[in-house]
Amino acid sequence: MNKFKYYFIVLVTTLSLFSCSKNNTATVEPLRDYSVQYTADNSMIEEYLKNYYFTVTNHPGFSDDQDIVFTQIPSGGTQASVWSYLNRSSFPKLLSRDVNLHGITYKMYYLVLREGTGEKPTNVDGVLASYRGDYLTEVAATTTAAAYLAVTKFEELKYPQSFFNLNNTIVGWSEIFPQFRKGTYTSNADGTVTYSNFGAGVMFIPSGLAYYASGSASIPAYSPLVFSFKLYEVQRLDHDGDGIPSNLEDINGDGYVYDFRNTISYPVTPTTNADDTDADGIPDYLDVDDDGDNYTTKLEIKDANGVMIPFANIPDCSGNTTSTTRVKKYLDKNCH
Repeated sequence: MNKFKYYFIVLVTTLSLFSCSKNNTATVEPLRDYSVQYTADNSMIEEYLKNYYFTVTNHPGFSDDQDIVFTQIPSGGTQASVWSYLNRSSFPKLLSRDVNLHGITYKMYYLVLREGTGEKPTNVDGVLASYRGDYLTEVAATTTAAAYLAVTKFEELKYPQSFFNLNNTIVGWSEIFPQFRKGTYTSNADGTVTYSNFGAGVMFIPSGLAYYASGSASIPAYSPLVFSFKLYEVQRLDHDGDGIPSNLEDINGDGYVYDFRNTISYPVTPTTNADDTDADGIPDYLDVDDDGDNYTTKLEIKDANGVMIPFANIPDCSGNTTSTTRVKKYLDKNCH
């Protein structure tokens, strides 16, 4: 009898839980319109730029060189806002870049503290960079407090140990890092590295160029992001394994290559793609047969006289054939 009562209670409890779960089905929010969300994000970003000022540490040769701190301008304060640096002719200066994605044009602001002195990455290279990330949230007014813009830190990396492949990061990173240059470095006796003259800045990213509806870890969905960063080093990558670094497959040399086959990101395919030699829809940096002649690019790299070079003998810019750095058909593109 006691066993019967036990099983009866378990059955009733199970049915009750099942009934409750059916009645409390979570509601999934439909994906927001990209254009509408961008307008809201841009409003928050510009509010931040107009109501905060910054201070920068100039400390060459030390890890805190070009550290930046943002502070809200107090009521009646006379500090120069970030916005006041818009389009200045000298550093620091606030600039913007138009980014075409999702069928709209995003205006993305970025603050240049120092451009850097070395090579620029393309948007498909690797970068060694330190950074700090914050997200912006518009907090609604209550009966006791006015609405305000909240700034929340979510991550910081001061001493990077590996490269970030810009082809795999959020779009905002891949669009802004190519506007900066790496610096120089020296190796110290204690095994540490000292970086100097590196590019340093801050990017202000609408959520459509970041994590949008998905969010990430502690970052809420639809959050605009603020990343301060320092660009220490650039790593050239070869995404299609054809022996030609992807930066050399940026045919028009603007620092950017795109894969327009992604119809969510690019609902309207451009009629011309300067970085797609055979116009097959596959950008050269992802195309093992750039010219569409059914011979892989890897097997048909030629010297300046048009003579085929065996892959193992392709020289680098110093004439070394044992280097892993390969040179494109047009050898002078990266060697002057």
